[in-house]
Amino acid sequence: MFKEVKKTMEWGEDTLTLETGKIARQADGCVIATYGETSVMAAVTYARAQKPGQDFFPLTVHYNEKYYAAGKIPGGFFKREARPTEKETLTSRLIDRPIRPLFVDGFKNEVLVICTVLSHDLENDPDIVAMIAASAALTISGVPFMGPIAGARVGFEDGEYVLNPVVDDMQDLRSNPDQRLDLVVAGTKDAVMMVESEAYELSEAEMLGAVKFGHEQMQPVIDLIIDLAEDAAKEPFDFQAPDYSELYGKIKAAGEEQMRAAFAISDKQERVSAISAARDAILSTLSDDEQTDANLGSAMKKLESSILRGDVVKNGRRIDGRALDTVRPIVAEAGLLPRTHGSALFTRGETQGLVVTTLGTGDDEQFIDALHGNFKSNFLLHYNFPPYSVGEVGRFGPPGRREIGHGKLAWRALQAVLPAATDFPYTIRIVSEITESNGSSSMASVCGGSLSMMDAGVPLKAPVAGVAMGLILEDDGSYAVLTDILGDEDHLGDMDFKVAGTEDGITSLQMDIKVAGITPEIMEKALDQAKAGRLHILGEMAQALSEGRSEFSEHAPRIETMQIPTDKIREVIGSGGKVIREIVETSGAKVDINDDGIIKIASANGEAIKKAYEMIHSIVAEPEEGKVYTGTVVKIVDFGAFVNFFGKRDGLVHVSQIENRRLNHPSDVLKEGQEVKVKLLGFDDRGKVRLSMKVVDQETGEEIKKEAPAD
Repeated sequence: MFKEVKKTMEWGEDTLTLETGKIARQADGCVIATYGETSVMAAVTYARAQKPGQDFFPLTVHYNEKYYAAGKIPGGFFKREARPTEKETLTSRLIDRPIRPLFVDGFKNEVLVICTVLSHDLENDPDIVAMIAASAALTISGVPFMGPIAGARVGFEDGEYVLNPVVDDMQDLRSNPDQRLDLVVAGTKDAVMMVESEAYELSEAEMLGAVKFGHEQMQPVIDLIIDLAEDAAKEPFDFQAPDYSELYGKIKAAGEEQMRAAFAISDKQERVSAISAARDAILSTLSDDEQTDANLGSAMKKLESSILRGDVVKNGRRIDGRALDTVRPIVAEAGLLPRTHGSALFTRGETQGLVVTTLGTGDDEQFIDALHGNFKSNFLLHYNFPPYSVGEVGRFGPPGRREIGHGKLAWRALQAVLPAATDFPYTIRIVSEITESNGSSSMASVCGGSLSMMDAGVPLKAPVAGVAMGLILEDDGSYAVLTDILGDEDHLGDMDFKVAGTEDGITSLQMDIKVAGITPEIMEKALDQAKAGRLHILGEMAQALSEGRSEFSEHAPRIETMQIPTDKIREVIGSGGKVIREIVETSGAKVDINDDGIIKIASANGEAIKKAYEMIHSIVAEPEEGKVYTGTVVKIVDFGAFVNFFGKRDGLVHVSQIENRRLNHPSDVLKEGQEVKVKLLGFDDRGKVRLSMKVVDQETGEEIKKEAPAD
């Protein structure tokens, strides 16, 4: 009934298995990839015809995590998986980016790739497994895909690269000083296609070495996919790339001169209007059949690309007149918004981000429900890209995949320089509002995010800046690496290479390649050129703020931490939370206690923090023998008086210890509610507290010293 094909190899520390032919047989291609005990099923389907009038390639990748894969039931009211999590969205993009450029030019039929996590061993991250499964499914499906690709995760520990480190090692690099890198690289047999990384100030050479290492280590996986395809691949889809050379010739003759003049305009809005006018002029010269030709969009883009690319490589001249390695003019400002905790406006050419930092308490941490377990994050970065930032009318609503991806890239770049949570016990939220965009708004978010945190008083290890690099690679091997690319240079170029970091090293690197000819030499040049650009931007940022502010905004909460013994946590919380509620109500401060006995006390009012601290201290601290305390008489009995002298702790002042004379009854000199000074004499055999009043001056609180006997 089933025609199963299964291939297996040892890869790194585990076994990688690819199998097909048993499940989802009506899909064009379905492969289940298993690494260790993590399994992902990738199913590929594609349309046999292009939709009329469609001038783009409609590839959609969905990565889904099923909670049953880790033996869990989803949280929430409905108890089923709903909207994609951030991890699912980011992994979908991770798979999409390296495979998209590898479909045959001109292929515009709809393609759907669905990756489903079936099993998770809590050690091997499913994202790499999903990428391999998707590549294998595409390779055997018959779709015109020029793969296969493979992917690998690379760590960096003790100066050595690590292949596919386990999930726990990559979970929170900020609190794991031994691990300095979480890098995902994808590529074909001959070329790297995609890099995504989070790093802790690695040098350019170390980052390039990690990319090379990952590309080398994935080669056996590519061979395994090819081996699977030799036994299981379907007949290739009969697709011939359309020949629109005649149409292109007419378009070029009709509008090259006007289009070239339009691209020579440096102002973005003027250039966009001029390019639109050039397109209209070209269309007016075409027949009705030519205007409805499905290849019109491709021919028009080819003309625009040839103009832009030719000028850059042959003449070293960019759209806005800059040299290849020049960063656009920068204006950096901090402290714009009076009521926020920290704010910055970062403008680089026609790209601008208004970035705001908010400081919160432990209650504001993000609770994340993941397959490998639940955890909290005290650093959040949210990126927004409204239509007006590019002068357009468009959808305005919840963040899409692009916004989530750009926000995560900026998050990775900045989190490497954050102080330890034990040193800075705040939840930090950054929001980047992109108010203008013409290239690399994610890197503007990095620069603005660094400045806004410094404005908020966050003690960063060092400022961080980011720059986007581009590449024009011609068929003859000539190329040009571009610093701080514009939107058109990104759209019509061959590489988008974003590098962020401090003066000392790289904290994040993201690379997307559209062609298969990127050499280590080109990557090395791009990294070196990016470093020069990054250092220049850091210098411009320093004109606004060179270091973090020493004082918080008056509107930001103050947080103090204290450590108590874990066996005292119950006493501070009290039955049903009674004690901690009383502390909060009495002091006016927020109090948060974790399972390790670390207490965070937060308030914008310093007196409230002090009051809460004292109340907690009185509960958990132990009184010192021989020390004098101020207390209150709470009960009078025949044999003495009970005095509350240390938080909620009471002790007995025996009638003989009240005064240096015999009393008929303690009530002769004491009454309930009276404030007295007492010395802690010690504890009896049963642990009861023994106090004395008569050895303390009740006016001054000073201990009465006995005079030494005369010689």
